[in-house]
Amino acid sequence: MYRERPAGFAGAVLWTSATTAGAAPTRVLPDGCLDLLWSSRSGLTVAGPDRTAHLSGGGPAERWVGLRLPPGTGPAVLGVPAVELRDRRVPLAELWGDRDVAQLAERAEAAPAEVLTEIVVRRLRAVGGPDPIGARVAAALAAGASVTETAAGTGLDPRALHRRCRHLFGYGPKTLARILRMRRALAMARAGTPLAEVAARCGYADQAHLTRDVRDLAGVPPTVLLPR
Repeated sequence: MYRERPAGFAGAVLWTSATTAGAAPTRVLPDGCLDLLWSSRSGLTVAGPDRTAHLSGGGPAERWVGLRLPPGTGPAVLGVPAVELRDRRVPLAELWGDRDVAQLAERAEAAPAEVLTEIVVRRLRAVGGPDPIGARVAAALAAGASVTETAAGTGLDPRALHRRCRHLFGYGPKTLARILRMRRALAMARAGTPLAEVAARCGYADQAHLTRDVRDLAGVPPTVLLPR
C-alpha cells in the first residue's frame, strides 16, 4: 500500500508505504530527487538519486515513511553533494553522526512524518534555503529545454552547469534531462495518450526510441508501467 501527499512546503512530498513479508519488490523509478526515510526495520535513512530503477521490498514486512525532497534540495538539507549519494541507500547516522541521529530516531518511532518534516524545515532554515539554481534547472529540463538552452537560461556555461547538476542532482544535466523526459512521457501515457504520440511530443525519434530509453532507465518497457 502506497500513499502520498504534499509535505507542507513547496515541492516536497510525504509518502507512506507498508509491505507484507515476501511481497513482490516495488520498482522505484529515478526522478532526480533525494528522499529522507524512516523504516520500521532500519530507522532513519537517506535514499540518494538513482540512475536506474531501484527495487524496494521483497523481504520481511516493513513500514516506510518518506519525505521526497524537491529536485536540487537534498544537498542543502543533508550537507553533502548529491553525487556522493548516487545509487545508494545510506543510514542518516553515517552523514550526521550516531549521537545526533539517535535522538531523532527515538522521536521518529512515535511520529515519523512529523520528525522528517521538522528535520527538513529546520535544516533549510539554517542554511537559508536550497540553491535556487536547482529549481530553475529542473523546471527547464522537465519542460523539454535542451541542455544548451538551460545553461543559457541560468547564466552558466556548460561546464559550470554540469558541476552544479552533479552537486544538486547527483548526475549531469543530460542524464537529468533524460530521466525527467521519461517521467513526462510516462505521465502522458498514463493519462491515455498513445505511445506513438507520446514519443513525438516528448522529443523521441519514434516509439521504438521511447521504448529503449524507458527500458534502459526503468528496467522494463513502458507498457509494463502503464495501468492495465
